[in-house]
Amino acid sequence: MVNVIKKPFITPKRMNQAIHSQIRLTLLELSHATKAEISQRTDISFPTVSKALEQMEQSGEAVMAGIDESSGGRRPVRYALNAEHRYGLGVYLEKEETVYTVINYRGEAVATLNLPSVLEEGPEAFTAQLQTVINRYPSIQSVAIGVPGSVKDGKIFFIPEYEKFSQFDMKAFYEERFNLQVVVENDMNAAVLGYHDLSRRVDNQTLAYVYLGKNGPGAGILINGDVIRGSTFFSGEVSFVPQYDRYNFLEAVRKSRQAQQELGKSDELGDDMIDAMSRLVAALVSIINPHAVIFCKDDINRADADKIALQCAKYVPDTHIPELVISDWKEDYLHGLQRLALHRMMEGL
Repeated sequence: MVNVIKKPFITPKRMNQAIHSQIRLTLLELSHATKAEISQRTDISFPTVSKALEQMEQSGEAVMAGIDESSGGRRPVRYALNAEHRYGLGVYLEKEETVYTVINYRGEAVATLNLPSVLEEGPEAFTAQLQTVINRYPSIQSVAIGVPGSVKDGKIFFIPEYEKFSQFDMKAFYEERFNLQVVVENDMNAAVLGYHDLSRRVDNQTLAYVYLGKNGPGAGILINGDVIRGSTFFSGEVSFVPQYDRYNFLEAVRKSRQAQQELGKSDELGDDMIDAMSRLVAALVSIINPHAVIFCKDDINRADADKIALQCAKYVPDTHIPELVISDWKEDYLHGLQRLALHRMMEGL
């Protein structure tokens, strides 16, 4: 007997949702476009695009953004997403603060709020704070939350020093509490996604974003354009990478910082820190061979990056050493959360 593989049945409703989603993402990417441009970009027929845009105009999701010059026939209308149609929210939890950024339907930031940290207090304090922000902006439809810990399917399962959030199913709790679309992401995964989008790098690059941070080192890894989470969603926890006979990368960082403080040079990277970071880069080179490794500007400067590259050449052939980039971690992190909130909002419609 031949086993027949059943393919999932695509209902007209799902097909319509998929068409609208492609048109949204195209308008988001291009800022504005004509029906013909959307049809060509998405491979959706012109009549289908016309019908979908008519529905999107009626619902207030899309608006006319201008009329092009005629090439002999009717002048083509240009469309754009209605910025005020819906709002999204990106929020990250850090040791010293909780930062909220409200975005419109085009992904543009309309407000940023810096509020006290809630990591020590736990979910109850965060819920109260989040409720205040949502009350202030009732049009929010999606929330992307960044946390300094490991996340699987919206549940935080590893978050050192902040045990009150450990095993907290943040996604399920807030979706039920606020009736919103919620995505929860590790801070470094969000940062590497944000950097990739802001830097306009070509698709399918392999990147590693390393941040020493306030809560210990972490890394976000993109391989061929996709975030790598690993079999147990523990990928990027570089604190545990063994480096020397008796300690790991986290312990190497702490020992170096302590030594620099004792020397009164806490603002400088010591030779031992340069070596520890070069060993980490060498490990990344030998395992994932990235196009670039990104560091936070608060952790190192250009001269430090050059020293790391030179030291790294002692461990791997210098032809394989990637570009070492200095970037703004907070900017990348918030942008990554904004994109996650925006895409979640568009997918959830």
